[in-house]
Amino acid sequence: MNKQRRKQLTQILDALTETRETLDELHTEEQDAYDNMPEGLQESERGQAISETAGDLENAVNELDSIIDTLTDHTD
Repeated sequence: MNKQRRKQLTQILDALTETRETLDELHTEEQDAYDNMPEGLQESERGQAISETAGDLENAVNELDSIIDTLTDHTD
């Protein structure tokens, strides 16, 4: 990879890393919101929706981790 494309890839990785950090913060907040609900509310439709969103955010973070790892191998 030439210097220009490597620089572009590094910029993309920086953006992906920032996005990953933001998604991880959202995941933590959503999971905390669910965990702090009374058990009865956790079982409600709203509680289940919050739990599902937290799970989806966690999956997105994991996917971004994988993408970042793969692309990082090409910046060295």
